[in-house]
Amino acid sequence: MGPCRLVADTVWKEIESTHSVTEYQYSILNFLFGKNFERATRIVDQKCVKRISGQPSGRSIFQVVGESKRKEEYFCFPEHFCACYSFFYDICKHQLAARLAASLRSCIEVEVSDEELAFLLSKL
Repeated sequence: MGPCRLVADTVWKEIESTHSVTEYQYSILNFLFGKNFERATRIVDQKCVKRISGQPSGRSIFQVVGESKRKEEYFCFPEHFCACYSFFYDICKHQLAARLAASLRSCIEVEVSDEELAFLLSKL
């Protein structure tokens, strides 16, 4: 794990513990992730992040609406995967938006059966 990743993980843990972002934390994440973090904050501000949780397992995936005029929806796991094209060459705004919204507890929460969640995951 590189030093940038360690710094980012430390900042994310601080945000998760307080459910708020200070200007200092914002500036660090903005420095590390640049325009993708700025775009992610707009997505979160627009309430475009859903956490879809399967019941009774509690497993979840995030659905993030993009900023384009098409308003495409992408499924992602904040730290591991996004279904968008950008994911293949960089951490994407959808992952950052999902992590930020989860940390701030500002996701739209959707509960589905475990079977429905499995069906969604099978489409990835």
